[in-house]
Amino acid sequence: MEASDFTGHISRRFNRDIEDLRNSVLAMGGLVENQLSKAVSAIISGDSELGLRVANDDYMVNDLEVSIDEECGRILVTRAPAAGDLRLIVAILKTITDLERIGDEAEKIGYLASQLAAMDRPSDSYVELRNLGDQVSMMLKSAIDALARLDVDAAFDVARQDERVDEEYDAITRQCIARMMEDPLSIKRFMNVTWAARSLERIGDHAKNICEYVIYMVQGRDVRHTQMDPELSKEE
Repeated sequence: MEASDFTGHISRRFNRDIEDLRNSVLAMGGLVENQLSKAVSAIISGDSELGLRVANDDYMVNDLEVSIDEECGRILVTRAPAAGDLRLIVAILKTITDLERIGDEAEKIGYLASQLAAMDRPSDSYVELRNLGDQVSMMLKSAIDALARLDVDAAFDVARQDERVDEEYDAITRQCIARMMEDPLSIKRFMNVTWAARSLERIGDHAKNICEYVIYMVQGRDVRHTQMDPELSKEE
């Protein structure tokens, strides 16, 4: 076998490894999207069984994280990637950590949904959590889409949405505190609502992180703790 043929063979195998890794990360992203959707639905519908099912299924997200982490380690050892390829592996390792944490938050929401289902339900069926859940779900979906396409502009757009999620979370917290002061007997219920909102807010943070990794993959820039402005990012 000539040297050039061997190089081509290795390159094709490396590309296949990277593509398989990418598909696994997107599958993990799809799984946590589904878990989040079901967890929020469990709260809105008062479905205790669905909430517990979401919580009990978190092991699937954990298993995927371990599998992808091991594959990244194998590629680092056997392929010794450099430059952009190494940056890609590092970003994937960070991404699956955030996806696993999103799964943890969905698990918490599932347990809270089960507890809320056993309590008196408000006439609005927790509309505030539904609205926040819709915002966060769309943010997560868009973050994963940006990851799939390596779309930097979309990543910046999604990351900036985190401010609106934070504002909505703050509003829910203030509302719950006011209701607990008005009706001390409802403290447990509104504490659960507050914790569910907090988990949703954290999922928004993790979605933002994923967008930052997309920018890092494509541009080689670490935009954490900076103003999320694509034009500023191009100036240096």
